[in-house]
Amino acid sequence: MPRLTLFVAGLILSVAPVLTAGAAPAAPPNILVVLTDDLGFSDLGCYGSEIPTPNLDRLAANGVRFTQFSNTAKCHSSRVSLLSGLYCKQAGDIELTRAVIIPEMLGPAGYFTAMTGKWHLSREPTDFGFDRYFGHLSGATDYYRGNASFRLNGQRWQVPDAGFYTTVANVDSAIDFLAEARATRKPWFLYVAFNAPHGPLQPLEADYRKYRGRYDVGWDVVRAARAAKQRDLGLFGRDVEPSPRPDHVPAWEALPPETQAWESRRMAAYAALIDRVDQELGRLFADLERAGEFENTFVLFLSDNGACPYDRRTVGRDREPYEPGVAWSDSTGWAWARNTPFRYYKQNQFEGGIATPAIVHWPAGIPPLDRAANDSAGEHQGRLVHAPAHLIDVLPTLAEIAGTQRPDTWPGREPDPLPGVSLVPLLTGGEMDRRPPIHLLFSEDRGLRDGDWKLVSFRSEPWELYNIAADRTELHDVAAEHPEIVARMAQQWTDIARDVLRCTARESRDLAATATAPQPTTPRSNVQWTDYSAPDASAARHAARRGPGMRPQAAGRSSEADPRSAPLPRARAGTKLTVEDGGLVLACSGDDPGLAFDRLDPQPKGGPYTLAFRLQSQASGAGKLFWTTAAGVSLPRGERLDFPVTHDGSWHDLRLVIPEDKPLHGLRLDPCGGPGTVRLEGLVLEDAAGTVIRRWP
Repeated sequence: MPRLTLFVAGLILSVAPVLTAGAAPAAPPNILVVLTDDLGFSDLGCYGSEIPTPNLDRLAANGVRFTQFSNTAKCHSSRVSLLSGLYCKQAGDIELTRAVIIPEMLGPAGYFTAMTGKWHLSREPTDFGFDRYFGHLSGATDYYRGNASFRLNGQRWQVPDAGFYTTVANVDSAIDFLAEARATRKPWFLYVAFNAPHGPLQPLEADYRKYRGRYDVGWDVVRAARAAKQRDLGLFGRDVEPSPRPDHVPAWEALPPETQAWESRRMAAYAALIDRVDQELGRLFADLERAGEFENTFVLFLSDNGACPYDRRTVGRDREPYEPGVAWSDSTGWAWARNTPFRYYKQNQFEGGIATPAIVHWPAGIPPLDRAANDSAGEHQGRLVHAPAHLIDVLPTLAEIAGTQRPDTWPGREPDPLPGVSLVPLLTGGEMDRRPPIHLLFSEDRGLRDGDWKLVSFRSEPWELYNIAADRTELHDVAAEHPEIVARMAQQWTDIARDVLRCTARESRDLAATATAPQPTTPRSNVQWTDYSAPDASAARHAARRGPGMRPQAAGRSSEADPRSAPLPRARAGTKLTVEDGGLVLACSGDDPGLAFDRLDPQPKGGPYTLAFRLQSQASGAGKLFWTTAAGVSLPRGERLDFPVTHDGSWHDLRLVIPEDKPLHGLRLDPCGGPGTVRLEGLVLEDAAGTVIRRWP
């Protein structure tokens, strides 16, 4: 049997030398996993989109599409689960202290392992079994200018001043790495993690011009057309009821003309980013075909969460999105359309947050489609799998296909048992024995999938219950009609959160007591969703959230217009600092965590001072603030203030008063005392009058 190749990207599957459940092929396959960022469920042509994605559609037509494949609804946690086969908190979060990830499993089995694109976890890919890596360690990046977190094989990589575009560069490096892999004559595992279509919306000019004006019809028309195309494709195997437009998204016709024009341009930028991903994958697939590997490659294509509704910050609204320094933000209205036919968005555990397009293509290993048994798919539609699956199932699936096992031990780590299952039975046209429940959690949003039943909570509000087999789009809450099911599943959720994920008492608190309470009568909202009440309302609201003196800025760049903008603080020895979406992200090891503000020249005058910021922590321990008014004093030998920190993954506003009238010579902020990740937004130093005198970044 020839060597097999595996692709993972949104989940497309095609196979040939027939793989039977429970049996690995005679020779290990190559494996390609492709992950997109903030891609909506209906953003591919083969999932209902008007955006041409011929290369991914070709995989779907000759492979397998999943219609109930779940991610974690969030960028970093989906990456943890995809790579480790564990729930994010179970794996030790971004530190991966209780995990062994895919390249660490496949490398000892004889694989050449490589990655390109977004990492968004602790340390670097080359610290976790990847032989080669090119990309950015941060959660987002400027597509043209990059940021300081770009690395090539563990070394800092300087983004060129011109001629660079992240999506293209990812595939350039992927093709280079595959050439190296072929020279070793080893099977290879390649993980391509695109930043697109994550904000900032910065398409290539040629791609953007293809879509300029196409979205003047608005999101109501586009969503209806996508739902109709999904019906024509037979995507769900039956008719589903699309969710109605929510209260927080106005009718397109109710928007003023200038808002319609702006929103049309934003969606054109989204479409261009998605189009470019497909073009670059086409270039990668062509390289495989030239090498004679395409038929024996297992391809999986996925998205890390649903479309993003967070309209945080836009720079250059009146300019073109491909111009230098322009950085457009996301749009809630278009996120609703892009998640057709579902409700809600990224970070929510409703289907709009967790449902990913998932395609598998492997002609050498998956039996050809039996058209007679799958008439609903239609000609050239490939096989549809309607069984539930999750990112935690990817590692067990790859282990079975590659004929290996994940190690039960690893130096310096204590791997947890795998909660997922191999998807090989589904890929080979069979059925799966009853799978364990799928646990869903990010911050205050919760869910549990058990068979056809789904329990879900919006930001820790009372549990809602849906029968997904009958109500795929979660429109008819039946919690009041089935209190016994709610109670059972709520206990399951709590037990898994406490015993498997090791959640804190706050994170795993039982909502069963309010399970059958009525749903809120007021419309749900989020301060970061687009405010359509007036032009630039979202930008003004975001600036207010971030605190006085905070001005919008392009991703990865500090403002040059505001003299209060200070150099980045210095990360302490036990802390890794990156800039993401204009905020600071601290990955703390637990040993010497925190930030040192060494450069306070000229010294701030006019205290008492206040250090104000918003904090989101998934670490542990109390916080500490140190300062000194004496030159030559090395912190932490100065004054000290201890403050409590709530490590629940939610945002909290903090204002720490520094009771000094003299000029400050140094500051140090330790936002935690133990290992984990802390995010800071709107970090400012104010004088006695409340005027911002320093801000970071």
